[in-house]
Amino acid sequence: MEAFENFTGIVAPLDRANVDTDAIIPKQFLKSVKRTGFGPYLFDEWRYLDHGEPEMDCDDRPLNPDFVLNDPRYAGARILLTRENFGCGSSREHAPWALLDFGFRVLLAPSFADIFFNNCFKNGILPLVLDAKVVEDLFARATGETPLQIRVDLAAQTLTPTLGAGTPIPFEVDAGSKQRLLAGLDDIGVTLEEVETIGAYEERRRREVPWLFLEV
Repeated sequence: MEAFENFTGIVAPLDRANVDTDAIIPKQFLKSVKRTGFGPYLFDEWRYLDHGEPEMDCDDRPLNPDFVLNDPRYAGARILLTRENFGCGSSREHAPWALLDFGFRVLLAPSFADIFFNNCFKNGILPLVLDAKVVEDLFARATGETPLQIRVDLAAQTLTPTLGAGTPIPFEVDAGSKQRLLAGLDDIGVTLEEVETIGAYEERRRREVPWLFLEV
């Protein structure tokens, strides 16, 4: 997993509550488990005017001009601002895969669905729960003519708008999840940090109960 680095990114405001994982990545795209290639189909039913299917060439598909990610102001956005209960519905891990593949590294909302929230950390995305008043202020600033850009500093746990009132906004994040993101460690990476301890345990067990290790 790619380590999380500080960056300044454009904020895309998705003004919808209770966005479920089927809206993030519709069910027909769940056949692949490669973790990549889902970005073009993110929010497929909202981004396009036709029905999407796997392996479609999205370059020629008709775009929905009213959907936020099709607005030129938010081209290249890396921060998604949204409403409460984002990521509800099924627990499909394809949802964070699609967000990451599209380019999002930070999600801002008043609340997230629990399983989706944890899956984000496991895939290199930083989901931040912010006070509702802070979210309202960010929406007001992100929907202006000039797109809102924010400096994300995970180590310092601050979000700093780059224009206007650039006062840092502190955020809370679990210490373990924070360190995993900074180090770029997924579940397998965390386990491999203990490879010597695991090897020593296996050797001890071979001596204590050798019959468990007999080849059949």
